[in-house]
Amino acid sequence: MKTTAVIMAGGRGERFWPKSRNSRPKQFLSLTKDGETMIQKTVKRLLPLVDMEDIFVVTNSAYTGLVCDQLPGIPKENILAEPCARNTAPCIAFASAIIQKKYGDAVMLVLPSDHLIGYEDLYINTLKKAISVGLEGENLATIGITPDYPETGYGYINFGSETSAVESDAYKVERFVEKPDLETAKEYLASGKYLWNSGMFVWKASSILANLERFMPDIYEGALKIGASYGTESFNETLVKEFTAFRSESVDFGIMEKADNIYTIPGSFGWDDVGNWLAVERINETDSDNNYIEGNVISIGTQRATVCGGKRLVAVVGVEDIIIVDTDDAVLICSKNNTQDVKKVIAQLNQQGCTDLV
Repeated sequence: MKTTAVIMAGGRGERFWPKSRNSRPKQFLSLTKDGETMIQKTVKRLLPLVDMEDIFVVTNSAYTGLVCDQLPGIPKENILAEPCARNTAPCIAFASAIIQKKYGDAVMLVLPSDHLIGYEDLYINTLKKAISVGLEGENLATIGITPDYPETGYGYINFGSETSAVESDAYKVERFVEKPDLETAKEYLASGKYLWNSGMFVWKASSILANLERFMPDIYEGALKIGASYGTESFNETLVKEFTAFRSESVDFGIMEKADNIYTIPGSFGWDDVGNWLAVERINETDSDNNYIEGNVISIGTQRATVCGGKRLVAVVGVEDIIIVDTDDAVLICSKNNTQDVKKVIAQLNQQGCTDLV
C-alpha cells in the first residue's frame, strides 16, 4: 500500500510575533542558522520514507504561494488550500478524502509543519513502527514523546501495558489528557505511563474516514463531497461550500478521545515543537554566557538572553533572561517567563485595528 504524508501547515504561529505574521507565519520562517524553513525541514526529513509526489500540504489559501515557492517539488494538485481555518479534524478529513479519491486507500503520516527533529534516523524508524500498526485493521497510531521533565504546556497520552499484535513497541492508549498543572505533570513523569502528545498520527485513509463517519458524521459527509469533486470543475465551489460549513474541532477531541484501537509509539528522537521564542536557544548553539545572538547586536554583560537583531544595531547591556526580537516595523522585548503571553500582543493589535502589524 502506498505511503503518503499530510503536512498540516495552516497555523499562524502567534507566539513567534513579530517575525511570524499573517503574511508569513512560523512554518515558513527559518529559525536555525542553516537557512532552511520549518516546512522545508519537515518535508526533507520524510524523503527516505515518502516520495515527494505523495506528500500533501494542507494550508490556508493565502499561503499556497509560499508553499509553491518553498517546496517546488510538491505537485501543485497536492497543495490543499483551506478556504478558512477550522482546526485539525476538518483539515485531516479534507486530506483523507482527497487521498482516498486519488489512491483508493493509502497509509497517511499526518504531521505538523513546524517541529524540529534532532535524530532523523530514529524518527524514521519510529514512523516505520507506526506504519506497521496503522496497517493493521482500523488502528489509529500516534507518536508520543518520552518526557524528560514535567512540562505543563503539552497534552499527554496515558498508555497501558497492552501492546499491538504487530509491534511490541506500540502500546494501547488509555486516554488523552489536557495540559496539566505542575504537580500533576510531575506525577505523570514519575509514573512512566505518560507521553507528550506530539500531534503526529499514522493510519490508513479508510481507517480515519471510518472514525469520522462514526464520531463526526457531518464533517465526514462534507469531506466525501469535497473528495468526489476533486479533479472536476466544481471542486473549488464544493470545497468552499462544504469546508466553511465545518465546525472548528481538533482531531484529538473529535476522534482520538473517543475511538477504539488507538496505539502510541514512544519516540525519543530529539523532538521540539518550537512553540515559542524559548525554543530558539534550545535548537541553536549558544555562547559562553548562554546567549543566542543573531544579527546586528552588541552584547555586554548579558546572560541567558535570546536577541535576534535586524538592520538596526541592537545593544543589550547587563540584562538576563530576556528575549529581544527586532524587525523593520516592530520590536519585542519579553521576559522569558512570559513567552506564552506574546500572542496577547496580537489580540491587542487586532483590537486597536493595527492589522498591518499582525
